Amino acid sequence: MTHSRSVLDGLDAEQREAAQAVRGPVCILAGAGTGKTRAITHRIAYAVGSEAVPAGQLLALTFTARAAGELRTRLRTLGAHGVQARTFHAAALRQLSYFSPRVLGGEMPEVVPNTIRLVANAAARTRLRSDRAEVRDLAAEIDWAKAVLAAPQDYPERALAAGRQPPLTPAVVAQVYAEYEQSKRRAGQLDFADLLLIMAGAIEQHADVAEEIRSRYRHFVVDEYQDVSPLQQRILDAWLGDRDDLCVVGDANQTIYSFAGATPQHLLRFTARFPQAVVVKLERDYRSTPQVVELANRLVASAPTPRSSPQAGSAPISGNGTRLRLIGQRPDGPPPTFTEFDDEPAEAAAVAAACRRLIEQGTPPAEIAVLFRINAQSEVYEQALSGAGVAYVLRGGERFFDRPEIREARLLLRGAARSDDRELPLTETVRGVLAGSGWHPDAPPTGGSARERWESLAALVSLADDLIATNPQAHLVELVEELDQRASAQHAPTVQGVTLSSLHSAKGLEWDAVFLVGLTDTTLPISHATTDDQVAEERRLLYVGITRAREQLALSWALARSPGQRRGRRPSRFLDGLRPASSSAAVEARSKKKAVAVEANDAELFGRLRAWRRIQADAQKVPAFVVFSDATLVAIADVAPTSRSALAAVSGVGPAKLDRYAEPILAVLAGGTPEEVGPVAVS
Repeated sequence: MTHSRSVLDGLDAEQREAAQAVRGPVCILAGAGTGKTRAITHRIAYAVGSEAVPAGQLLALTFTARAAGELRTRLRTLGAHGVQARTFHAAALRQLSYFSPRVLGGEMPEVVPNTIRLVANAAARTRLRSDRAEVRDLAAEIDWAKAVLAAPQDYPERALAAGRQPPLTPAVVAQVYAEYEQSKRRAGQLDFADLLLIMAGAIEQHADVAEEIRSRYRHFVVDEYQDVSPLQQRILDAWLGDRDDLCVVGDANQTIYSFAGATPQHLLRFTARFPQAVVVKLERDYRSTPQVVELANRLVASAPTPRSSPQAGSAPISGNGTRLRLIGQRPDGPPPTFTEFDDEPAEAAAVAAACRRLIEQGTPPAEIAVLFRINAQSEVYEQALSGAGVAYVLRGGERFFDRPEIREARLLLRGAARSDDRELPLTETVRGVLAGSGWHPDAPPTGGSARERWESLAALVSLADDLIATNPQAHLVELVEELDQRASAQHAPTVQGVTLSSLHSAKGLEWDAVFLVGLTDTTLPISHATTDDQVAEERRLLYVGITRAREQLALSWALARSPGQRRGRRPSRFLDGLRPASSSAAVEARSKKKAVAVEANDAELFGRLRAWRRIQADAQKVPAFVVFSDATLVAIADVAPTSRSALAAVSGVGPAKLDRYAEPILAVLAGGTPEEVGPVAVS
């Protein structure tokens, strides 16, 4: 009991209240940055340590293998051994594998991890000639239908009610869906949704299966409950039976996966289902400065009131009794900035330059993120960061433990662990092992692939440092075990690079400095968000982006996609009332005045840059575009950099051209005539 009491140390009043509510029903409404994972892991540890709940009878559920891995790691640290923390699908797979002979009459069928090929075959059988993008969209529609418990014959009506925009007519999608299901049955295969459907049906229809499952699992904790789909709720209800020992944790303001079937309605209606439930609100934000917190609160408060009561599957930004107003707990920080740019390359160049300044001032690259609405927006930022010499990591690319250099390093470490005499410190040993694969602890090499490889291996060294900090006696054996656990959960250590990520992929993460970019109407909200519910979800996506920032937050948008295009875009409507002086008449007048002045200045500067480029091209006897393209000169004129580092951040100015032309370009920008500056010798 002494240990269980110590688990409560360091919790605030609300977190402690949540931790001590060891029996359900319990609803923890946890705002962004309020320590929800801390609250639920300490609740589980306290419940187990006080013997109120047997560890082997508690099942903690979440949505990603990474989150489940983090829960397990934290619970081990708190001494709560034996508690299962799994995704819904992993828990169902484990159970169905055991009960398969009983409920399916034979061995466990093959579970298909990627259904794209099956969907493509189903489309072909229905005589459709679909391209790859269309097949992906069809697969997404089938996933959504199964998540909301819509059979093929129900799909057209349900899709229309939900405002879906399928790649083909609803009737055709339903036909492909039906063929997909038949093809799976013929092949004896299952998809991930089938695991939940079959296991829920088995519990509902087989009394012996229900009794065995419910005697094994008596207590449930569900994280991110606002993202539960009707299918996941169905299997949760099957596991629970007529009991109420359930603790749910969520925040309706962070529902951003309705497109995949998620709905906050189960969270919003939890107290209606369980009137005796204990409700705890976590509103103390320990992540972000008060300035960031206040902006997030203002965004929530500015949301229009729903016109009618929410329907099943909709996602209002708050519900009766669930509204959370975050209270910043950190010291004051800089106010969020709002910046308008003429075009996307100029926006990207400025963001890259700001990232470089932050790094030069001591902010670790891994503590900086550039977040955008759609993945296609990443390209201009990849180019700008590369040009500025800033390393970056693109979330959603190849997974950390799937990288060839990491697979090789793990094999080397595993082999070295067999003969480790434990005489040298762990970090020194790891550095020695990795040196065998060509890695060194000095400055990373230039070049994209070489640098990525170096950064990946450096992350393993950092992980060894982290392990030593928590376990000073750790050596290679313990490190290998930790890597194996993380690999199984895809819980990758941090790579030192600025993070480029979509807003959806950024959920659950946080950084010291966050740049929210491309905030224009038709991008956020996305152009295909047409219903009130869809637009409301886009607003929540911005809320998630804002609350990723700990200290510095910059919001920006560009009026045109490319230099020279008409500046016809408008800032996101969600920024109305949030950005300074956003009353439209004043802003539009100022923007027009600025545009005239900027265009005149840019035109004069662009003309001088082109004249210098002609002199340089003539001296080299090469076409002018070989020196710099027009697009790059326009970007340089727009940004008007005054230093080498700022010039490096301009899109199209790579390291070679920076070394070759930085001095004359900066001289022209400082007012020198093209003739005075003259050409530079090029070897």
